[in-house]
Amino acid sequence: MDETTGLPDVEGMDPRRVHAALSLLADGRWWSLAALVRESAAPRRSVEALLAGLAVERDGDRFRLDAEQARKIGDLLAGGHQPFAAADPVGHLLPEYQAVVERVADFIARAPRGRHVLDHVAATPETVVRRALLLGARFWLADTRLLCVGDHDLTSLAVGMIHPQVETMVVDIDERILAYIDERAAELGLSIRTRWADLRLGLPGSAVEFADLAVTDPPYTPDGVGLFVSRAVQGLREQGRGRVLLAYGASDRTPTLALKVQNALRDLNLVSEAIYPDFNRYYGAEAIGSAADLYVLRPTSKSLPAAIARADRFSAAIYTQGPQAVEAREQVKVSAADLGDVRPDVLVGAWPKDVLPEVPRVRLSTWLAKPYAAKVRQAGVALPAGMEATLARVLLATRAERVRVVPAEAAGLGELTAVLEPVYELVEDGRAIEAVRRNEPRDDPASRILRAVMDRAHGKVANTWRDALIDVQGDLTKRQARALVAEAAPWAADVTLLELPMHRLRELPDAIRECLAGGRTPG
Repeated sequence: MDETTGLPDVEGMDPRRVHAALSLLADGRWWSLAALVRESAAPRRSVEALLAGLAVERDGDRFRLDAEQARKIGDLLAGGHQPFAAADPVGHLLPEYQAVVERVADFIARAPRGRHVLDHVAATPETVVRRALLLGARFWLADTRLLCVGDHDLTSLAVGMIHPQVETMVVDIDERILAYIDERAAELGLSIRTRWADLRLGLPGSAVEFADLAVTDPPYTPDGVGLFVSRAVQGLREQGRGRVLLAYGASDRTPTLALKVQNALRDLNLVSEAIYPDFNRYYGAEAIGSAADLYVLRPTSKSLPAAIARADRFSAAIYTQGPQAVEAREQVKVSAADLGDVRPDVLVGAWPKDVLPEVPRVRLSTWLAKPYAAKVRQAGVALPAGMEATLARVLLATRAERVRVVPAEAAGLGELTAVLEPVYELVEDGRAIEAVRRNEPRDDPASRILRAVMDRAHGKVANTWRDALIDVQGDLTKRQARALVAEAAPWAADVTLLELPMHRLRELPDAIRECLAGGRTPG
């Protein structure tokens, strides 16, 4: 017990969180552990320790204070120890947007389930809507562009419903989330573009200098926060006026971890313009009290150079779980034997130095960022465990006749065979995947256009498609061809094939056929 207040005391638990939890319990309601953690923003371990010292009644997974314990706690709190609640910066606006909260709750309920290897934890619908409201309360949103650096929480949809004038781009590694956001945005008529990216390998070119504001809720490791914020900074078109909104939380029990994250932000030369404590609430993340602060970060003149310099140096192990977790075991090594009978003109990825030291090497990030300058007949790719999602893009990024990819863990072909079928024949060989380039189609116009687009994966899809359409049709002007492409695939503008989400890659053949059908009688 605290000798001053007479209230229970828990070692390592912030006294204010103790009081907040006791205030919630004192009214005699039934609680689940998850709900009490989320409402008090106290770490699960702390709440469990607090409950261990109280007299509680239980009903399944619910509990409440017994009547005598509730009376005693209530009397103590009433004696001058009732905690004050800080004003929510936008809480007073929430009742007016209850219909949006309900719509977002439905979207969250139907969204793809979170992936623990990506540290996914869903924010509450109220949190998502309050983020959108805070943007409108703090910033002038006319003619504003927003970049969501990861959007498992569907913040983009809430922003679109409340601020339809905002043009939003979502960058994420999770193909399911990108497809889901596109579907919901189409239903609502919102201006949202989706881009695929593994941020460890770079920000999509179309997202660089795109936005006025950026929002991110990254993996809560120092390198995870540093990487995602670096990419957000790279996505701002005016460093002097841009802002990055960061959700980040740490347990009261681990202040050293929070310090490491804040040091990462300091190294990016960012000003913490505002910090709203416990602004974000989650379903899960109980180790940190199911809550996270919201930082408003202001870049300085030194932020962008620091972001560019540091982004590629952050560890690939940015997550707390899975093969790319900070504490994951060492990656399985690759060797010359993994190349089989392939004689590579280039080695891509982190091959050991003693493997074919005379062969040129290229980083995965460079391979995806721009076409390789020299002609490549055969290539060997080392793809680390946890980066299997890059496989399709790694193969599309080259025009090599033969590519052997060695994941540290088997990636599996899945839908890749169908998507890449116009370009490659794929074969699994042990833990390697081998891709052999197909001959170019000669007769079918749609197949010729599709192959031309997929052969130039670093180019803008709309441009390569337009040129191939003119080559096939012969009697189209550039303006006519461009209009046909825009009508068949408005999502193809200003994006490369490597940035397109997988669901758009699947739609590409049908869109090309539709475009051809519309171009037979040009006007």
